[in-house]
Amino acid sequence: MARFNGFPEATLMFLGELKANNNKTWFNDNKPRYEALVREPALALIESMAGGLAEISPHFRAIPKKVGGSLMRVYRDTRFASDKTPYKTNIGIQFRHALGKDIHAPGFYLHIEPEGCFVGAGIWHPESKTLGQIRGFMDDNPAAWRKALQAPAFAREFNLEGDSLKRPPRGFAADHPLIEDLKRKDFIAIKPIEPAAIHSPRFPQSVLKDFHRTDPFMRYLCTAINVNY
Repeated sequence: MARFNGFPEATLMFLGELKANNNKTWFNDNKPRYEALVREPALALIESMAGGLAEISPHFRAIPKKVGGSLMRVYRDTRFASDKTPYKTNIGIQFRHALGKDIHAPGFYLHIEPEGCFVGAGIWHPESKTLGQIRGFMDDNPAAWRKALQAPAFAREFNLEGDSLKRPPRGFAADHPLIEDLKRKDFIAIKPIEPAAIHSPRFPQSVLKDFHRTDPFMRYLCTAINVNY
């Protein structure tokens, strides 16, 4: 696989064109551009990050495969969606926990699109059992949760985002000191990144550095659901 030298300058432009021409005919006509501007550099990026990711934690995987690896499919699942456009107009790369195929576990994520790029870490829409484990662990270990969120490198760069309940979850009082966090349905930490950064050969090192900043947060979530970090 080719060495990662940065995403080409035309990558974001291509994604913008795909958004404006989101149909099978246009995509098939421009498939060679997709390969050169999106898939090939994305796979090279994933491969280049494998060693550094293992240094952060040996339990997450960087898999540079065209299908079934860390690079998310360009094809949208439109079966239950009101938006029937067939293609995703962003690059999504997920570095899943080794147990991610068997359980809903935290992971690392990289998102690239013209409207905004970001790195993320955590767990999105966990199933009810997993969500209950996180809430229960937070209730039992509130000081450690606050410490994880207040870790300087994490607090300086990341914000928690995602959906929340309007009311306290069952079993928790409305005046619980952590009620706003207990109401969360997602535990995702997001850091926006400059789109121009994706063109640098040093981009993998920058992303890994950001992933490392989430260490206290990710370690807490993994401990809450009893998976290794």
